[in-house]
Amino acid sequence: MRGLQDKVAIVAGAAPGSIGGATAVRLAQEGMKVIAADLNEAAALAVVDDIKAAGGQAAARGFDISVEASYEALINFTAKHFGGLDALFNVAADLSAQNIGRDSNAMSVPLEVWQHTIDVTLTGYMFGIRHALPLMIERGGGAIVNTSSSSVWLGEADHVAYQAAKSGLTGLTRHTATVGGKHGVRCNLLAPGIVLTKTALRATSEDFRTKALASVRSPRLGAPEDIAAMVAFLFSEDGAYVNGQTILVDGGANLT
Repeated sequence: MRGLQDKVAIVAGAAPGSIGGATAVRLAQEGMKVIAADLNEAAALAVVDDIKAAGGQAAARGFDISVEASYEALINFTAKHFGGLDALFNVAADLSAQNIGRDSNAMSVPLEVWQHTIDVTLTGYMFGIRHALPLMIERGGGAIVNTSSSSVWLGEADHVAYQAAKSGLTGLTRHTATVGGKHGVRCNLLAPGIVLTKTALRATSEDFRTKALASVRSPRLGAPEDIAAMVAFLFSEDGAYVNGQTILVDGGANLT
């Protein structure tokens, strides 16, 4: 991708085997300086070790996306460590059994699950934008990518909090594209379909994956590297005229 060499990126939600982890690796391969951030700092460090072993530039940082001061500290650390900020990928989500495993429907979802999901997946993304956008505007440009889900279009019977939070990112993304656009800061939203992350492989059966494949207009299900490639494009000069868009990366599962 053009224009990524020596640019600085944060991947907010980077662990081995995840979309964020694969994206951090891909951005480093493209020549970017990467901050891999995660609630589990040891996981972020494992991603950084892989990047450095391949000759890339990266640093790890632990942070809690649901706490504004923590996200602000991440942004400030990045600006000090690498001299600025050019790109931000918001991908963190709480997919733990105690959270998404109890995310049922509007009639029964525990309110603490609803609130926590909104705090992490919507308000947390806003915290990153709130503190990254001024640095990018001052720098003369940049790019932000948020992560939604194709489940928003499917209207699943469960995971109401997750779907609501991901839906809210459409408005946040379009708002950010409007505020940042004239300053050269773009913001787009990715909506992955079924992606075989380490967590997904652990949580699903072969039978489930076979049935899921039948609904996709593709010979395979998604891999984290598929999403990473799209993030790299949107961060690059090749994606310079893409702003405020929602892009489904789901193998054709939603043809609307």
